[in-house]
Amino acid sequence: MTFPRCCFLAMAMVAFAAGPSHALTDQEEMVQKANITVQKVLRSKDIGDRVVDMLTKAKGVLIFPNLYKGALFFGAEGGSGVLLAKGNEDRWSYPAFYFLGSGSFGLQIGAQTAEVMLLIMTERGLNAVLNQKVKIGADVNAAIGPYGRGAKAATTANLGADIFTYSLNQGVFAGFSVEGAVIYPRSEWTTGYYGDNAAAPRAVVIEGKFANPHSDALRESLFQAR
Repeated sequence: MTFPRCCFLAMAMVAFAAGPSHALTDQEEMVQKANITVQKVLRSKDIGDRVVDMLTKAKGVLIFPNLYKGALFFGAEGGSGVLLAKGNEDRWSYPAFYFLGSGSFGLQIGAQTAEVMLLIMTERGLNAVLNQKVKIGADVNAAIGPYGRGAKAATTANLGADIFTYSLNQGVFAGFSVEGAVIYPRSEWTTGYYGDNAAAPRAVVIEGKFANPHSDALRESLFQAR
């Protein structure tokens, strides 16, 4: 049995109208990965409870789903992520996009990837991140996030810290330190995500002038961590 030519034409027109399935942009993929990282960290038996506790006090959070650190005499680390700030009724803002990068030189051999959450505990720390480029250890103070039996004591000992770092690591480095790292906005990603050149980080995360429902799942994951 053969189909009339008009049937093939009609089928082709329907297929063309449907078009290809929507491919995620780099920003959309980053937001989805950030949400996965948040959920993995919160489920972690080692650090989950502590992160939940500190999120209730945090002013903001930087989430880097895939920081890479590689070294063969010269080491470098970096990766993209998102910044969100806590607003009224503990609701989290829409995200702005950031990059974390640093370099070091030394006799190192190894490689590591990490999913990292930087909990911003002070207004000073949040404002520093929002004011363009910030260097950890120089412009803001950071500490490895405390957990386990000594968590409360460790928190007390690091009361001056603007940022606490929690990470899920894979690789041969003993730890993933962000000391000396530089954090700066990926402005073109943020403006592209909101489709507006005026979408600067402060306008997004503090002033709430821009929104993208694609990131609602990430915002809800953070809100539920209470």
